[in-house]
Amino acid sequence: MILSDKKILAAIQAGDIVIEPYDRSCLGTNSYDVHLSKYLAVYNDEVLDAKKHNTIREIVMPEEGYVLQPGVLYLGVTEEYTETHNSVPFLEGKSSVGRLGIDIHATAGKGDVGFCNTWTLEISCTQPVRVYPGMPIGQLIYFMVDGDIENYYNKKANAKYNTRTEKPVESMMWKNKF
Repeated sequence: MILSDKKILAAIQAGDIVIEPYDRSCLGTNSYDVHLSKYLAVYNDEVLDAKKHNTIREIVMPEEGYVLQPGVLYLGVTEEYTETHNSVPFLEGKSSVGRLGIDIHATAGKGDVGFCNTWTLEISCTQPVRVYPGMPIGQLIYFMVDGDIENYYNKKANAKYNTRTEKPVESMMWKNKF
């Protein structure tokens, strides 16, 4: 079941959902709008290796925006830090962003109960498009969890994305054993 605006607001007031900074005008009927930070990143190497730590180069977007190019994977990050303690957050792109040919996540649209951080975005585009810091980029939708939770993400010893950051985080696949 998706939380309504009233249920999201009640969860925020109870501390079960945390959004910083919070702006009441970003609360929609059943979602909360998040915004693109000024930080982007791209991988340094053309060929990525899932078993190796692939390093990234930071891009700081100027106020006049930055032109994304097709064929490049950009890592972005939300301005908003979020915590979710009793529901599952899903991040979806806004339809207005999709209509510009921008995808904001390749595979990682679902968070875990206990996720406490900004959201790293996996941004790609179909044609060159200028983006801006602070622009609405996505919306968080919250689903209720049925049953007790044993393993919150922020308490997992092997969680790879627990360190609070305001910048995009590269893949930590290399930390997995395979």
